[in-house]
This record gives sequence, C-alpha cells and structure tokens, in this order.
Amino acid sequence: MSMMNTFDAFFNYRDNELYCDDVSLARLADEFNTPLYVYSEKGLKERYTEIDSALGDVPHVICYSVKSNSNLSVLELMKDMGAGMDVVSGGELFRAIKVGIDPEKIVYAGVGKTVEEIEYALASGIRMFNCESFQEIETIDGVAGQLDKNASIAIRVNPDVDANTHHYITTGKKENKFGITVPLLMDNLDILKKCKNVTLKGIHAHIGSQIVTVEPFENALDRLMSLIENLKGEGFSEITTVNLGGGFGIRYNDEELFDVNAWASIVKKRVTGSGLTLIIEPGRYIAGNSGALVTRIVYKKKSETKTFLITDAGMHHLIRPSLYGAFQHIRNCFLREGSEVVDVVGPICESGDFFAKDREISLSQQGDLLAVLSAGAYGMVMASRYNSHPMPAEVMVHGDGSYSLIRRRESYDDIIRHEVI
Repeated sequence: MSMMNTFDAFFNYRDNELYCDDVSLARLADEFNTPLYVYSEKGLKERYTEIDSALGDVPHVICYSVKSNSNLSVLELMKDMGAGMDVVSGGELFRAIKVGIDPEKIVYAGVGKTVEEIEYALASGIRMFNCESFQEIETIDGVAGQLDKNASIAIRVNPDVDANTHHYITTGKKENKFGITVPLLMDNLDILKKCKNVTLKGIHAHIGSQIVTVEPFENALDRLMSLIENLKGEGFSEITTVNLGGGFGIRYNDEELFDVNAWASIVKKRVTGSGLTLIIEPGRYIAGNSGALVTRIVYKKKSETKTFLITDAGMHHLIRPSLYGAFQHIRNCFLREGSEVVDVVGPICESGDFFAKDREISLSQQGDLLAVLSAGAYGMVMASRYNSHPMPAEVMVHGDGSYSLIRRRESYDDIIRHEVI
C-alpha cells in the first residue's frame, strides 16, 4: 500500500513553519498575497507515476480528469508525464488542445453535450465520446453525418454499484442521472445498429468519487467485462476499450488509504489477455493532496460562546465544506504551542461561508496565515467572484525549490471586464 497517500505528504512543518516541499508558504504569501492556491509539482508527478507504474504492462491510457484542476500549467505537466485528458465540456476540450494534448488521448464525457460541442470535438479528432443516453448517441450520429465523419463512442453504463461515498458524488447507482442501465442498453441495441455514423468502441463506467476501497471497482469491472462479451456476441466486434473512470479516494481527514496496487492487481487480472485497452480517468487522486489554499486571518472575533477566525478566503474560493459538509485539515503556517476551538469562516455574506466549525487548531492571531490542505482538486475550478471578490492567484512549487506564478490574481477591472452597460 502506498504510504504517500496522506494529506500532508507535500506540506510539512520545518522549525514550526509550514512548507510546500522546499518552499515556505509564508514566503509565497508575502510575494503573491492571499488568498493563494499553492500546488506541489512533486505531488502531481508522484501520484500520476504511482498509478502508471502499478498498471505496468497492461495497455492503458490515463486520462487526467480536467474538471478536478484545469489550470493550463497542471495540464501541461500531465501532458509531459504522458497523460491523456478526460473532458466534460467544450471549454475543457479547448484547454486540453491549448496545451497540445494528442486528440487521440482525449475522451469526452458529460450528460449534456451540445451540438456545438459535439461539432468541436469531432473537428478536433478526439479519441471517443463517453455517451450517457440514447438521445445523445442519435445526436452525435446526426452531427457526424453532417460533417461526413464517423464518431467513435463508448457507452457509459450505470452498473448499479454502490461506491459507499457521499450521496452527492456517487454516480453508479440506478437512481443517478449518469449513464444507461445495462438492461435498458440490451433492450435498445437496435438504436445503435441504426446509427450509420457512430462506431461503438468501448464501454465506460464511473461509479463515484472519493472511493476508498477497491471492491466497488472490482464489482463494476466484472460487470463491464461481462457486458462487453455479450455485446460482442450481438455483433459489436469493434469494442476495444474498457473505461473504468476515476474516483480513487484521497485522505482529507482519517479516511482509509486507497490501495492503488491492490486496485491495479484486480484490474490486471481481468484486462490482461482480453485484447482490450484500459482507460481510467483520475483527477482528485492526482491533484487533491498536491494543493493547499493559503489565507490570512483578517480578524479574530470572540462572542459569548464562539471564537471566529475570519479569513480573506471563503466559500467562493473553496466550496467543498459548505457544499458537502466536507472536512479539510487547516493548519497555521506558523505553529505555536497550545490550541483552541474555533470556527474558521470567510468574508462572504452567507451563514454557510465556513471552512470549519468547532475545530481545534493551534493558537492563531489576527494576521496569521492558515493553510487549508487537500485543496488541489475541486478548489479553484469551483471558485467564483461572489460578492465581487477577485479570483485568487495560483502558484506551482517545482521539485528544485523554485516556483512559478501560474495564474495572476484578478483586479477589480478583471471582474467587470465582460459586462456591458
């Protein structure tokens, strides 16, 4: 089991000062101000390599999930590591193409692809669409016909596997909006056979996010392999890929460590010798523990019953605690003796604007810097300008101790740039 799968692998104290690898977070905050997202290049590389190495000789493509962290520098790094991309919108496809990803390594998922997005993807020469409904397949067939192209597709099936995760991020149960159930697919193969401009090249499933045990993946893969055999028996002989999606859990608090090697052993046992190429779509697992949100305490406010640390970052910069009730470790960038129980809250005019409630952290003062850990995935990508706050800056810390600004902090002019009076 990999012992690197921990929230603090790339963010550690040195002489009571918190570092990202070899760079002090306080130094970065002084240079780039706060709120500030900080990413470890070392972390991103190690997590990708861990999965790639575990899969070994199994024919595979690791399509990094752009939705988890879509900064161009992160995508460029993933490209250099050999990754493909899993995109869910025309905008994400544009980002992938912008950094030079081989279109043959791009898979396009999502339940609501528009005609314009389908046209863009076909013109770009992507590897395949992951299709989520019969209507979508028929739409792609029509668009491909108009463009005189043939579209390669995988069908996202809903294998009715319980991923044992938060109900907002489980996606493989039959009541979820994603995918097509296996019985419904088998009952409607005529729809596929009537389509002249699509070719079924694969079967896809993504059963949820933040999964910490391997059994749900094992159950899903068994069902996918059985389905592929049945489809080949129905004449769909061009199926060459099985896509197991993503969803590997990371450590936010005290979760069980996800065992990548055990997962890979299960996958290799089933895929080796099948003639199929495995596609997987990890995002959070690569980026999540590789990032932190650094924020400054603007005020320390005490009421009769509570102590509030009011920071310059909030739910508009990292929405997971407000949206999911998610736990994220919070550390003072300068460790003092003693601790206190506080609410860590932001500046937004919403009662739901908090990072933690009744949380014990080390003693903190007005002006201190806090780091919200495990924020490399589903942090900046979900950020907004709510209350007309500019978007934060982002910095990448490199393995040699240097660092780069990878997104400039917005100005007030940037906030209103596209508005018209």
